[in-house]
Formats: sequence, structure tokens, C-alpha cells
Amino acid sequence: MQNTLTNYSDFYRQSVEQPDAFWAEQAQLIDWHQPFSRVCNDDNPPFVRWFEGGKTNLCHNAVDRHLAARAEQAALICVSSETGQEKIYSFKALHQEVQRMAASLQALGVQQGDRVLIYMPMMAEAAFAMLACARLGAIHCVVFGGFASGSLASRIEDATPKVIVSADGGSRGGKALAYKPLLDEAIRLSSHKPQALLLADRGLAPMALVAGRDHLWSDLREQHLDAQVACAWLDAAAVSYTIYTSGTTGKPKGVQRDTGGYAVALAASLKHIFDGRAGETFFSTSDIGWVVGHSYIVYGPLIAGMSSIMYEGLPTQGMDGKPNGGIWWQLVEKYRVTVMFSAPTAVRVLKKQDPALLTKYDLSSLRALFLAGEPLDEPTARWISEGLKVPIIDNYWQTESGWPILTIANGVEKKPSKFGSPGVPMYGYKVKLMHETSGEELTQPGEKGVLVIESPTPPGFMQTVWQDDARFINTYWKSIAGKTVYNTFDWGIRDADGYYFILGRTDDVINVAGHRLGTREIEESISGHAQVAEVAVVGVADALKGQVAMAFVVLKDASLMADEAASLKLEGEIMKRVDGDLGALARPARVRFVSALPKTRSGKLLRRAIQAVCEDRDTGDLTSMEDPAVLQQIRERM
Repeated sequence: MQNTLTNYSDFYRQSVEQPDAFWAEQAQLIDWHQPFSRVCNDDNPPFVRWFEGGKTNLCHNAVDRHLAARAEQAALICVSSETGQEKIYSFKALHQEVQRMAASLQALGVQQGDRVLIYMPMMAEAAFAMLACARLGAIHCVVFGGFASGSLASRIEDATPKVIVSADGGSRGGKALAYKPLLDEAIRLSSHKPQALLLADRGLAPMALVAGRDHLWSDLREQHLDAQVACAWLDAAAVSYTIYTSGTTGKPKGVQRDTGGYAVALAASLKHIFDGRAGETFFSTSDIGWVVGHSYIVYGPLIAGMSSIMYEGLPTQGMDGKPNGGIWWQLVEKYRVTVMFSAPTAVRVLKKQDPALLTKYDLSSLRALFLAGEPLDEPTARWISEGLKVPIIDNYWQTESGWPILTIANGVEKKPSKFGSPGVPMYGYKVKLMHETSGEELTQPGEKGVLVIESPTPPGFMQTVWQDDARFINTYWKSIAGKTVYNTFDWGIRDADGYYFILGRTDDVINVAGHRLGTREIEESISGHAQVAEVAVVGVADALKGQVAMAFVVLKDASLMADEAASLKLEGEIMKRVDGDLGALARPARVRFVSALPKTRSGKLLRRAIQAVCEDRDTGDLTSMEDPAVLQQIRERM
């Protein structure tokens, strides 16, 4: 199919008009132990079963099948600027380590269908544990390392793991964080108690072991050095993992993923979207605690036969622990990275570094930089595009989708990106814009609506919410009146060329005197000012208007913050800019200048935490926040 179609429009059309033929061909990109008898079973929408009757295994496709042709090729390149360590695992070595981990989990009672919770930093053993679970047919649930005990406890209760794999601690900016006390407290708080803990000791933090329950990875690994553990051949619909969506309130919402559809989706995306090729190097700067880390650090690149860099540390921290804004570019040069995947926020951090760092290293191997996680503003996209001189490809997706919904499929047809737009719908996704209340489909360019996806959703998409089908239906499929469509809960518009622009979450809306305004639109206007490096806009309660917009801005020239006259002048310029772009109603009540914005360690802005500070409310759990101290400056600016 991909050999006969010459343009993306035809490629996409076949994916939505002849999905069985399309996905049957994509399924040839992976190994099947038993062929499937039916490509797509959507007899019970919105539930979809892909590749029914087929049997396969994620670990086999990521590791074992490459042993014949590329056993000595680097598979996992583990780099930590926190510990100064760098280690390369070939496919052969990775195969051995995964079998040792699988045998160790078996020794602790783990069997097919059991849950294993992984609470670890970005270290090789975390990838071993994920792949070992896939090998055994156990369901892994990765929780971001360092999450607070209360948040971790709720996930333990929901996933009911037989075993938890963890470590003594992680490190961020050279500061060690002990995991074991957090984990012990979470287990105490949880009504579910795991049968065993498997713990990697990095020597970062003291670790008290509970006799009979806690086991050191080093001890069990030694007992299973020569382990040979066969892959369990699983039904394509078998659950591979669950992952909890960020920002969950109340009962955790576990996104449940299948095995066969996910493997095919990742293999296809590496080929058609990322244009990744076996033998090359893929570098995703994400974390395994997030879906990007699952799809494009551990599984996707390995399934494609690529080397995958697993990086622990800040984007501005060298291997010696000293500041170094070029560490990522050093890695691109050293390992001849061809495809890089990061977040807009990370690029904004790098934007504050010496621009000479972008030309200091040999980046000639790099074909494209992909960015996702939050909308990419045009000034940031333009800056990094001019600096790297490679395509900057925004892509939009969610934990629920597992792989990009909107982007550019350069592996099919080279098409230009548009600054500010993630691109066009990817093959298999029937994307539409709908009016939020009437459910009317919006077809004219520039009309603003809610981005939705029609059933059946493509392979790799979430199956359901873990142990809660009703929540899956009610949350995602019944929120648009009279329509059974998947709601992304994001505003969007589409231009005349079919490119989509994401305007922000439907719940990131400010209601000013009865007028609903998207925070993303205001941020986009402000970010266009020449002095603005970063911006976050939140709605703050106001007795007269209901809410008013408050803008918090990081300036490119930090010295201007100390100059009161310059600050007032800048505030006036920014307000005038918003007034001109969006009208007086969208103009922020105040613009406050700060040295940094609060973000998660994956780079997402914590707008709700800013809003809570502005309204003098409890900010809630900030464990995933990179630097909680930045909220204090916002308090002082109010």
C-alpha cells in the first residue's frame, strides 16, 4: 500500500475508507506467532478489538526478533547527567537483562495477567522491568518516580499489583530523592498490599528493607544470570499496560492499552511519521512515567530496530553535574541521532542558553525534531527551526491515544509544517471539529470547535478505563450532546489547507462577564511580543466579572524585571497587543513578570497550581513539579 500510494491524501483516505486492508498491511511490520483472523472488530462501539485471533508479544518484537540481524547493535543507551554514568546495552545484552528481570519477577510469583507497578527513575532497570512484564504477559503500570505517597497509594489500590519494582531513589538537579520512604508510606495508606517489592539500589539514599517482602534486584539478578524465559504469546487484545492520566482527581483513571494493536501502531508510526530506520538512533527526552516514554523510549524505537537513548537529567546539566546547555546536542553528535523527540517547554528552557551551543556540535545526522506535550508557539518553533536548520514537527496526541493524532507523516510524503499547527490528521484517525453544545460538525476554515474522533479508533488507542467501562463511555464518548464521538477536550480550528491548530483545553476557559475565552489564545498573543520567553495565563476569581485573566511572563532579558519603569512599559505593550489581537475582553487584568513558571518534570505548565496561588487556595499535590519554589515568587507578585 505505502509503495503504491504517492501522496499522503490517498494514504489517509485508504486508512479511513478501507481500514481492514490498510491495517492488515501495517500489521506486516511486526512478527505474529499466530496470524489474526479479523482485522477490526467494532461490533460493540465504542469498544474496538484489533487483529482478533492473532497472537504476538511486545518484548519479542522489541528485542528477540532483532537478535539474528543486529545482536551487537546498541539497543538501549542509558545516559545520566545526575550520576555521570553512561552505559550501552546491545540487543543481545538487553535480551539477557530482560530475561534476568523476567525470571526474578517469576520467582516473586508474577504470572501472565498479574499487575506489576513500576516506580522508578530513568534507569536501565526500569526498561528491563517494562520489557520483562511484556515478556511474561504481565500488565505493567508505571508511576512517575517520586510521586507523592498519597497519589502513589491511590494507584496501588487501583492497579492491585502483585509486585512493585522500585529503587532507593532518584535525582534531579543533583539533589537525591529517596523513593523507599515514599513507597513504604504509600503501601501503608493503600488497602491493597503487594506481595513483594523488587528494589534496585543505586547508592543514592538509605533503604530499609522489610524482611520477607523486600528483595534486592542485585541479589535476584545474580541468581538468574543464565535465565532463559520464553515470551508468552498473547492475544492481540490482551492488556499490555495501564497508565494513569496526569491531573487525575478522585479515583485514578487508568488508560488501558492492548498488545497487538499497540505494537502495529508503534511500528507504523516509526516508519510513516518519524521516518525512523533500523540501525539509526532515536532520542526522546521524555520520562517512562509518561506515555511518550512508553511509546518512544522503550517500545517504539526498539520495535523499529533503532537504538534508543534513555536520558536522566536536566537539559542544562552536563555529565560532570555542572551547568551545560549543550548536553542534548552533545548526545546528538556522539550517537548520531537521526530523530529527536522533546517538548516545547524544554526548547523554551534551551532558548535561554547561549545560542552558539546550537552550532557548536555536529548535528548533521539529525533529520527532524518532533515536539509534543503542549501547544508549540510560533516564536519558539521559529527560533529552534532557524537554529537547527531541520524540520521542526509539532505533534498532538494524548495518553489515551498512545501515538500522534495530528502531525506530518514525512515518512509517507514530505510536507511543510506550519508554525503553530501540529499538522493534519494521521492515518486511521477520523478527526472532526464539533460545536460543544449542539454537536454540529464544523466544516468551514477558521471555525472553532471541540476536536473529536469518530469510532472506530485506530490500533494503539486506549481500549477502556481500567476496570471501569462505564467511566470510559461516560467520560469520553457521551460528552457531546447527541453524538457518540471521542472527545479530546481540546479546542481547535482548521485552516483552508486542512491543518489544525489547538487552542487549549476546553476546561482551560476563562469566563469574563459571561464571555468565554481560551487561555491558550491569550498566551499565543502574548508570546508574540519580542521580549517574551514564556507565558502562562490563568483565570482568577473576580467579584465583579466572575473571572479575569492574569498573565505570568518570563522575559528574555531578566534584568528588565528589576526596572519598574521598564516593567510598566512592557506590561502596557503586552496588554495593547492582546487588545489588538483578541479584543479588550481578553486583555489580562495584570501582567506579572517572574523568573520561572511552575512545570511538571515532563515540561507541562501547572496552570491550576498558579490559579490556586492567585486565589489563595490549596495547590494540592505538587510532587510531579520540577521546582515548587517557583510558586513562591508568584505569591509575592500577587
